Amino acid sequence: MAKRGKALIDHERCKGCLLCVRACPIKVLTVDTEPNEGGSYPAKVMYGMKCIACGNCFEVCPDMCIEVYELEEGEA
Repeated sequence: MAKRGKALIDHERCKGCLLCVRACPIKVLTVDTEPNEGGSYPAKVMYGMKCIACGNCFEVCPDMCIEVYELEEGEA
């Protein structure tokens, strides 16, 4: 069975570089249509159920505003 994960993005710290969106092999992330308080359009988790906890988004984020968790079987 493939790993399942959960990505969390701090929308206020995200500056909208979207490196994480390009790094995600499963295309879980996308750009938000609402700006944050800084005026940037941050990344957001669009298809969270598809996340495989690879950590690519976390690795490329220059602002360290992404956390990735590997889920246990049965967790949502």
